[in-house]
Amino acid sequence: MSANNKTRKLTMLAMLCALSYVAVVIGRLFPPMIPATPFLTYDPKGIIIAIGGFIFGPLSAFAITVVVSTIEMFTISETGFIGLIMNIIATGAFACIAALVYKKTHTISGAVIGLILGSIAMTAVMVLWNYLVTPFYMGVSRKVVTDLLVPAIIPFNLIKSGLNTAVTLIIYKPLVTALRKINLIESSETQEVKVTNSKKIGMFIFSFLLLATCILIVLVFQGKI
Repeated sequence: MSANNKTRKLTMLAMLCALSYVAVVIGRLFPPMIPATPFLTYDPKGIIIAIGGFIFGPLSAFAITVVVSTIEMFTISETGFIGLIMNIIATGAFACIAALVYKKTHTISGAVIGLILGSIAMTAVMVLWNYLVTPFYMGVSRKVVTDLLVPAIIPFNLIKSGLNTAVTLIIYKPLVTALRKINLIESSETQEVKVTNSKKIGMFIFSFLLLATCILIVLVFQGKI
C-alpha cells in the first residue's frame, strides 16, 4: 500500500470513528426502546462500524469499535470499564462477524448473511454478559436479570441488531459510491459486485420490511400502538 493510500485509509477510519461517536450522541436523545430496561440504550454506531468493516475488513471494524467505545467511556458513558468491555463485545460481535463473512463472500447474500450472523452473535453474547455482569454493576440479584432476559434483554438486542442490519443494507451501496466519487476510497478497497435488478429490489424490500418491523415492535413496547 502506497503512502497516499495509507493516508487515505487513515483519514477514512478517523472519519468513521467521528461519525460513530456522533451516532452514539444522537442515540442518547431517544427514549429507551424498552421502558422496563432503561439502562439498555440504543445507538446506531454499529451501522457506521459495519460499513467500515465492509470497506476495510473486520480488523478495521474492531479498531473503530475500540476507539469509539473508549472515547465514549471517558466522555458520556456512566458505566465505566464494565460498560466499555460490554460495548466492545456487543458492537464487535455484530460488525466484525458481518465484515468477516462479507470479506469471504463478497455478494449481497454475503452481506445479508454476515449481518444476520452478527446479529445472532451479538444477541447471544449480550445475554451471557448481562446475566454474568449486570448484577454487579446494577446492584441487583441475578434473578432480577434472569427475569428480564426474555421480556426485555433478548428483544432489545434483536431489535437493535435488526435496525442496524436494515439501515446498513440500505445505505451501504450509495455511501460507497459517493466515497469513490470524492476519491476517499479506491475501487480496489471495495470490489464492485454486479447485481441483478431483481436482487437489488429483493434486498431493499427485505431491508425496509425489517426496518418497519423493528420500529413497530419498539412502538408496541413503548405502548404507543
